[in-house]
Amino acid sequence: MQRRPSRMMTVTAAGVIGMITIAGCEARVYGTPPPVPNAPQYTVVVPQGTAAPLPDAPADEPAATFDGLQSRASLATSTASKAGADITVLVLDRSTGQLVSNGNSTPIPIASVAKLFIADDLLLQEAKGQTTVTADDRQALDIMLRSSDDGAAEDFWNRNGGSAIITRVTARYGLKSTSTPYDGHWWNTMSTADDLARYYDLLMNGGGGLPQEQANIILANLAQSTANGIDGYPQRFGIPDGLYAEPVAVKQGWMCCWNGGNWMHLSTGVIGADRRFVMVIGSMQPTDDATARKTITDAVKTMFPGGRI
Repeated sequence: MQRRPSRMMTVTAAGVIGMITIAGCEARVYGTPPPVPNAPQYTVVVPQGTAAPLPDAPADEPAATFDGLQSRASLATSTASKAGADITVLVLDRSTGQLVSNGNSTPIPIASVAKLFIADDLLLQEAKGQTTVTADDRQALDIMLRSSDDGAAEDFWNRNGGSAIITRVTARYGLKSTSTPYDGHWWNTMSTADDLARYYDLLMNGGGGLPQEQANIILANLAQSTANGIDGYPQRFGIPDGLYAEPVAVKQGWMCCWNGGNWMHLSTGVIGADRRFVMVIGSMQPTDDATARKTITDAVKTMFPGGRI
């Protein structure tokens, strides 16, 4: 299959640490390093059949860890480069508007992160009464977001217009650097760290047009991201294992072999119990998958020593 060349962008969205309680069941996900003492807990309790909302981000002073973050992002970029990886990184403080980036704004294939757009489009149709999401559909959507089920994504993609899904979502969210896949396959949707961070921000504040109830369905599922994808692939790389002392809600993406044998890994999501931070981090590296996962996780750890923002 012919693939277009690309440089990778980085989005960080840490893995869930702590506890989520939904309908009497606890879903707990921890990063590889041991939890630190007094790490914040992310706990949501909701009635049966409803989505677990994330709390609103409060206005606040600039985060202390943003001091020196630009330098650490540059260090992470150069260290990854020495290992043969091209990374992209962006961190947004939604409370202050501060943004730290390594300046890599080249569009990249976003692989399974496109499942956010597939879910968003389906849930908006449901909210408008344009479609019915059955119990089976909802189960498939949950697994698609938590465990990156490709089969569910393919089914929703084909049922709802394929590339037209991307066109509709990018128009609603104003994602000017996101484009439909060149070959019609959702995993080759192209986007940038800036656009993905904008998507998360507008998803949470309602600016993308998805009602909060439906947005909470997406966010609650991302907060229950599983250690492995439904295909068995480890999906704790990047944000989850790098920001192991933070509660996170994440969507991960990966694929091989892009543009001459590169492993592409993309980690995106929301960080903190107050959902204050959005992070996107991506990596392209011509190596084996385990090494590539370690590279992107190490980049996050370089930016955030101690596993927290």
